[in-house]
Amino acid sequence: MQIGPYVLPNRLFVAPMAGVTDRPFRRLCKQLGAGYAVSEMVTSRPDLQNSLKTSRRANHAGEQAPIAVQIAGTDAEMMADAARYNLDRGAQIIDINMGCPAKKVCNKWAGSALMQDETLALQIVEAVVAACAPHGVPVTLKMRTGWCQSHKNAPLLARAAESAGIAMLTVHGRTREQGYKGEAEHDTVARIKSVLSIPVVANGDIDSPEAAQRVLACTGADAIMIGRAAQGRPWLFREIAHFLATGEHLPPPTADELRTWLLEHLEDHYALYGEFTGVRTARKHLGWYARALPGGAAATAAFRERINAIESCDAQLRCVRDYFAQQQEWKLAA
Repeated sequence: MQIGPYVLPNRLFVAPMAGVTDRPFRRLCKQLGAGYAVSEMVTSRPDLQNSLKTSRRANHAGEQAPIAVQIAGTDAEMMADAARYNLDRGAQIIDINMGCPAKKVCNKWAGSALMQDETLALQIVEAVVAACAPHGVPVTLKMRTGWCQSHKNAPLLARAAESAGIAMLTVHGRTREQGYKGEAEHDTVARIKSVLSIPVVANGDIDSPEAAQRVLACTGADAIMIGRAAQGRPWLFREIAHFLATGEHLPPPTADELRTWLLEHLEDHYALYGEFTGVRTARKHLGWYARALPGGAAATAAFRERINAIESCDAQLRCVRDYFAQQQEWKLAA
């Protein structure tokens, strides 16, 4: 799998998710088998580029190359400037967001709302490609199948984007109208793949090794992108990689592995966000992790309740260590 000059270790990608796919999460997913990860989207608005929120989203310190930054906006020249801004700060691949279904994004005609205005969408693609071309930086695009069921224009936009110089296309198999409801359909992805020569990536409802194998087979896609299924389960990438290579399932992670990964993730998370924000934003990750923790529903529910009441990093780390120590004690007693 290759994007521009970058040869990737595999074809398993981490989806850009606002508030989730920050540097600590991307690094852990790559450590556990993902071949590529795109940052959560950053705004093209110049007045927000130096905000703390944007600077954290654009933080790639110590991250394995290639560094891919997703940008979002509605003005072609502003998007071109945003691409240049991020190139100056280390971005090696620029991804254009035309897939986000969030109302606060779409209400400003950004994200998947751009698919309603094909002329503007193409102007943005052309402007960003022109800004990146002198630096040899590939531009990729993430979109949905269309705005609504009656207007699935992804194949049309995909062909135009390829002609404009897009190096890779990712398609989430839902319309904006669907949000994340219902089931993703990958027939549209297969249609797009059949008419493009650039790499095409399938995204949507890939939550198991079997689903990954099925989507790759039915779409002919060059790669798959995984989002929500990796929340609290970043080891899904190594499970899929093993299954695709061998046809066999990896055993579930051991308690020692889970403990190590959780603590590593928390330490990296706190280093990025600091004490006040770090302990609060870590709660959602720990809530997702709790679904895979040993001990049963009652124990994990109690764990989540304790985590949500904690207001210091040290206490949060101690809570995780105590939980695993308690599980080990129960196991030995049994």
